[in-house]
Amino acid sequence: MGTYNKGILGAFYGKVGTVVGATWRGKDVMRSLPRRSNRAATILQRMQRDRFTLVANFMLPLATIYAKYFGTKGTLKTPKNQAMSYLIKEAVLDDGTEAYWEFNKILVTRGDLLGLSTLSGVAGTNHDVDVTWQNNSGQGNALDSDLVLAVAYEKTSNLTWYAEGIATRDTEAVTLPLPAYWSGLEVHVWMAVVADDDSKYATSQYLGAITLT
Repeated sequence: MGTYNKGILGAFYGKVGTVVGATWRGKDVMRSLPRRSNRAATILQRMQRDRFTLVANFMLPLATIYAKYFGTKGTLKTPKNQAMSYLIKEAVLDDGTEAYWEFNKILVTRGDLLGLSTLSGVAGTNHDVDVTWQNNSGQGNALDSDLVLAVAYEKTSNLTWYAEGIATRDTEAVTLPLPAYWSGLEVHVWMAVVADDDSKYATSQYLGAITLT
């Protein structure tokens, strides 16, 4: 990849012949097109590709949450890239045939706000999940006004549901109104809290797999 100063025709973007023009960190750059290879992917290459695909598909519907509430801002890696790196390294396994989740290792937020205390969730009576916790505001940096965020994932459909600001820390309970077509299926649920001004956020907590009624 090379940078260049604008000439009489200025910068260009897209493919021209065997080179591609683009902008990278505010600079106009050119890079050569990658060569196509007829070599079959090695097992390790396929495993890495499968892990990446699994993580990318999971993160896509949660892109807004990952962009706002994961890791440290202002570093070379964006929050979404930090999340991608963490999930690939820590939350995905591969048996040599396919990549699969280690669900208790998945994080949907990651920060230093104090999380919820004695958190638990059970299936409700109408394809929903009843979640309870104890109000631990006043401990550390926790406040009554911290907002509760919830994420649920159903594996067979590969679909995700989430809600931001669905409760506050001091309410100590919330019902997650999950889709009716998930009735009878097992869902994985995560909860987190976020300061009401978005300045701080907690590391998400996994409630486990819950079979809906």
